[in-house]
Amino acid sequence: MTTPYFHVDDVLAQLPEIAPDSIVSRTFFSDQHVKVILFGFAAGQELSEHTASKPAILHFLQGSARLTLGGDETTAAPGAWVHMPPNLSHSVYAETPVVMLLYLLS
Repeated sequence: MTTPYFHVDDVLAQLPEIAPDSIVSRTFFSDQHVKVILFGFAAGQELSEHTASKPAILHFLQGSARLTLGGDETTAAPGAWVHMPPNLSHSVYAETPVVMLLYLLS
C-alpha cells in the first residue's frame, strides 16, 4: 500500500558531507506541483547571479549567506525564508557552511 504523503524525519541527514570548496545539491522531492532541492555550500562558495523561470522559495536551515535579490542585498541565517517571482535575478554567497532548501513551484 502506498501512503498519500511524503515524510522524512531529518532533512539535514539527506545531505552528504560537504567537501571544502564545493556545493552539493540533491533533488529531495518532486511531483507535479513542486520540486525541492537540498543544497549544501562550503564557506566561500557561491551560486552566481541567475534567474529561474518558475516561482521559487529559498529556506535556509543552517549557516549564514549573503543574498542578492534583484538589486537588493540582504543576509540569510537559519530560519530565513524568501519567495521569488519568476525571472528575478538572484545569487547566494555562503559566508559560513550553509544548508538551504530550494522549492521550485509549478
